[in-house]
Amino acid sequence: MSVARFDFSWGDAEYHQETLENLKAAIKTTKKLCAVMLDTVGPELQVVNRSEKAITLKADDKVILTPDKGQEATSEVLPINFAGLSKAVKNGDTIFIGQYLFTGSETTSVWLEVDEVKSKNVVCVIKNSATLAGSLFTLHASQIHIDLPTLSDKDKQVISTWGVQNKIDFISLSYTRHAEDVREARQLLSKLGDLSQTQIFAKIENVEGLTHFDEILQEADGIILSRGNLGIDLPPEKVFLFQKSAVYKCNMAGKPAVVTRVVDSMTDNLRPTRAEATDVANAVLDGCDAILLGAETLRGLYPIETISIVGKICAEAEKVSNQDQYFKKTVKYVGEPMSHLESIASSAVRAAIKVKASVIICFTSSGRAARLIAKYRPTMPVLSVVIPRLKTNQLKWSFTGAFEARQSLIVRGLFPLLADPRHAADSTNATNESVLKVALDHGKASGVIKSHDRIVVCQKVGDASVVKIIELED
Repeated sequence: MSVARFDFSWGDAEYHQETLENLKAAIKTTKKLCAVMLDTVGPELQVVNRSEKAITLKADDKVILTPDKGQEATSEVLPINFAGLSKAVKNGDTIFIGQYLFTGSETTSVWLEVDEVKSKNVVCVIKNSATLAGSLFTLHASQIHIDLPTLSDKDKQVISTWGVQNKIDFISLSYTRHAEDVREARQLLSKLGDLSQTQIFAKIENVEGLTHFDEILQEADGIILSRGNLGIDLPPEKVFLFQKSAVYKCNMAGKPAVVTRVVDSMTDNLRPTRAEATDVANAVLDGCDAILLGAETLRGLYPIETISIVGKICAEAEKVSNQDQYFKKTVKYVGEPMSHLESIASSAVRAAIKVKASVIICFTSSGRAARLIAKYRPTMPVLSVVIPRLKTNQLKWSFTGAFEARQSLIVRGLFPLLADPRHAADSTNATNESVLKVALDHGKASGVIKSHDRIVVCQKVGDASVVKIIELED
């Protein structure tokens, strides 16, 4: 995997810290970079079942949702963590309750229809028989505005303690509904030292987020399409359309698009269904940058097989994606006059395609140039050689670069490599030669570069950006 996501909807900081220590140990032994993403809880509505006894609900019976958390959860009454539900819903609205990360088909989740609202309580008719097991269920009200902040106080506290202490690379902002949500999160991060570099991925989970998609995309560093919740909020026949248009918009903006919930059935089975296998491939062909696995690797029985199979499907789909058409489409969309960086990036990719280069090597310190090259989706891998920059606060020295390298792991086709800090990104030719040699050796070791290959190098020399083509000897 490229990114490890820590979902704070359940489990406490100690639990996640233990997982993170395991991750750090794994990174050391495998010598593979892996980024860390903190997933916030956001305005998530939950049914509180303190006794943890299973609750059986029968179709056509009635059940009352009450904000009175003191009550015991039974098949007649379900206490919830939100007092404003009775004001938000009306007769005929649908409400969905299920185990966290539901598919909507299993017998552990239930559809309810609002029958009447009695002061603070909501009386619902049960649409399907189900058994709710466990201590926590997610409640989702279709197409209804929930008047709760996107960053809850608990989220802020987790980010400023656990997040700061572990220097997280990404934040996945659950239930992003407006661009303002992203701005608010950005403001919080800017006050937290190292976290000012953390990237914010807006998680689009409902119709409200889709309505404001364009403005959210402008503010966020990337988008996660949470298809589990979107699938409940949208009519099923509309889901594919939103996925395709949202991914296209992300591609054109050069921001990573991530799709969730792809092989739900592998939570309990060794193989995905045909529909799921096709779905993964189609997500790649649509232009997704990453696939996010949830239940399959969290509580699933076959986490390693899942990653392996999804990885294989992605690799097959990448082989056949129409890169040529994609390149032309992107250049056309960007239009003229292009910005300085954009024209360098697209020229590097065009040159690489024309000379059939085996790899594009890009020297970068902020990672921006490399991400722009990847935006044009070249058929060959892009090696992003991140050159560390030395900075000081008068008390101690520190290098930047590790953040930038890990953050490019989520970008499709981008392979980060940390250069030796003694070399500067835009200095004289001599040091560049030695950095280039490190990159070439890395490429040879991983099997992407062979002798007599052509390679496109993109770098800064002084104030100018240079694209050059090298042919390797033996």
